[in-house]
Formats: sequence, C-alpha cells, structure tokens
Amino acid sequence: MLGDKIKQLRENKKLTQHELANKLNIAQSTIGMIEGNKRPAGRKTLIKLADFFGVSVDFLLSEDTASEEEIIKLTQKDEKDIKKALNETLNQLENSQDGLMFDGEPIDDETRELLRISLENSMRLAKEIAKKKYTPKKYKK
Repeated sequence: MLGDKIKQLRENKKLTQHELANKLNIAQSTIGMIEGNKRPAGRKTLIKLADFFGVSVDFLLSEDTASEEEIIKLTQKDEKDIKKALNETLNQLENSQDGLMFDGEPIDDETRELLRISLENSMRLAKEIAKKKYTPKKYKK
C-alpha cells in the first residue's frame, strides 16, 4: 500500500516523519496518516513525495509491494561520490570559455539551482541503476 512504500522510502533515507514533513512543507500529521494508510495522499502531496524520493507517482500508487531489492539504498560513500562528481561537473561548466549560458544569455541563480538539482537527481538515478544492475545477489540485503 502507499503508506508502506512511503514509510520504507523515508526510512531508507534515515528521515523521521517530522524531517520529511519539513522538507516537503507538509504537516507531520499528514505524513503519519498517509503512512498509517488512514488517509489517501492528495495529488500535490503525491507529486512532492514522488519527486523527493526520485520515483514515479505510478510506482507509489501501484498495488505491487516494493521489495527491498527494488528500492536501492545509497551508502554514505555513494552520496559523497555524487556530491564530488556534481561539484566537478558544475565547476567545469562554470569555468568553460564562455561560462554557463542558456539561449546566448548567462543563466540566473534560479536556473543554475534547477540545473544543479537536475544533475544531482540524474547522478543519483545513474548510481542506483548501476547498483541494481551490477550488484551480485549474494551482496544484496
């Protein structure tokens, strides 16, 4: 059920209900009721949750129960590697000959932040796919 998936995803990120609620600007009681399957999540809440956890709304709403193998856990080393690669990529983009531009104009701070978030999500997804594809079953928890 939806609540079970949200709880598992939240616990994989080592977040409390309070921390998740603060990050998504949602009431903690809402998170608790959704996780307890006492209340359905609204459309906006579903979108926020899916974006935050890097999954689709379809995945959250599907009847299939997510096994531990389907939800890949990134280690602290993985997080550190992603952060390092992200910083290197952004530095290379900013320090290129013409700087970082969009449509011939230097990008503003908001666009730069959106680019950073997009790159981070892409790197995180690539790391998760690689772990799922190349980790032998005997090492999966």
